[in-house]
Amino acid sequence: MKRTLWGTGILGAALLLALPALAQDAPATPDSGATAWMQTSTLLVLMMAIPGLALFYGGMVRKANVLSMLMQCFATTCLISIVWMVLGYSLAFTNGGPYLGDLSRFFLNGLPVSGVFTLGAGGAATPVATVIPESVYMMFQMTFAAITPALIVGAFADRMKFSSLLVFMLLWSLIVYAPVAHWVWQPNGWLFAMGVLDFAGGTVVHINAGIAGLVACIVIGKRKGYGTGAAHAFAPHNLVYSVIGASLLWVGWFGFNAGSWLAADGRSGMAFTATHIATAAAAMAWMFAEWASKGKPSVLGVISGAVAGLVAITPACGFVNPTGALVIGIAAGIICFIASTSVKKAFGYDDSLDVFGVHGVGGIVGALLTGIFADPSISAGAGDYAGLLYGNAHQFVVQIYGVVASLVWSGVVTLVLLLLIKAVMGLRVSEEAERDGLDLALHGEAVQ
Repeated sequence: MKRTLWGTGILGAALLLALPALAQDAPATPDSGATAWMQTSTLLVLMMAIPGLALFYGGMVRKANVLSMLMQCFATTCLISIVWMVLGYSLAFTNGGPYLGDLSRFFLNGLPVSGVFTLGAGGAATPVATVIPESVYMMFQMTFAAITPALIVGAFADRMKFSSLLVFMLLWSLIVYAPVAHWVWQPNGWLFAMGVLDFAGGTVVHINAGIAGLVACIVIGKRKGYGTGAAHAFAPHNLVYSVIGASLLWVGWFGFNAGSWLAADGRSGMAFTATHIATAAAAMAWMFAEWASKGKPSVLGVISGAVAGLVAITPACGFVNPTGALVIGIAAGIICFIASTSVKKAFGYDDSLDVFGVHGVGGIVGALLTGIFADPSISAGAGDYAGLLYGNAHQFVVQIYGVVASLVWSGVVTLVLLLLIKAVMGLRVSEEAERDGLDLALHGEAVQ
């Protein structure tokens, strides 16, 4: 009996000593709450692209081009989803070097079914404790990669060949988007290491797409009749579509911004709050600015202001308090209104749906103001990031670096890609197709 008790005691002690080792070997379990929230956020961001962006843009073009606009947004989402699976994700979100990832996830090779993934969106904003499956993180980032090039199509609405558009989107997503995402959001990216703050895509998504849209509309050229007194010919054909699209963008943006914290907690809730406040403030600011300058507030103006606010708060939402969000929204509404009206008119470029005026300028405003209004109490315990108003002037300087890097890379590479495609296969539809509308000319369909 004594031998049995003695042996049992030794066995129990051995098991107790072995428990730490067993715990280390056991696979980590994903946090069900964070995983569920991230799957929901992924669906919200996908909804932003289709149908949100598609309807927003589709309502603002001529009736003869509405199907082509919907087709461009839908096809881009499909194309980039495949490109992301094959190569884009691996280039953006594997370690590699400071400028680009490696090929360890080529065709999603080795993507685990179980286990957790603790590295995520928001770069320095990512919570260390977040544990979600890598497949969910990959899908979340896929929706970002899909909507970003889709934003560009509004700049050259009514005039680009569909075949050329597909080639451009494929190359742009790999050569422009994936590297910038790596720079800003991957821990060994050079802008990440510099300390650039971009919670959910001010530089990676909006400045990137905005400057690409500006370059594209200049290279492709103005629409026939643009700037010759026939501006009425380009009036939106159905603003009801655009209001529905803008509303879907607003709702979906909560997945875009609050989801980028990769957790369902207080920091995510604050990003959620900041997003809504800034959006409402920007819509009102644009509306009153237009009312004062033109005598009437327009439906197109108020929804454009809302989108400008969504854009501007995107890099800042997880770093600023509600007051900072309010100021960012007001600034975005007024500045983007001026950029989309007076500035565009002064320089004479034909940015059809104000991609640069709203996304490019809004992204710049938001990225820079993040460096001013970042409140360390919002990121307490996860970086304590402070802006100029909180005694850290260096952060504003760092934000300038991030803005300039995105503008230069995207602008120059976009120009090169467009010139190459123009030389090989052409960019613009025929004059007859442009006059009659792209729906029939390119797709053989039309809205009756």
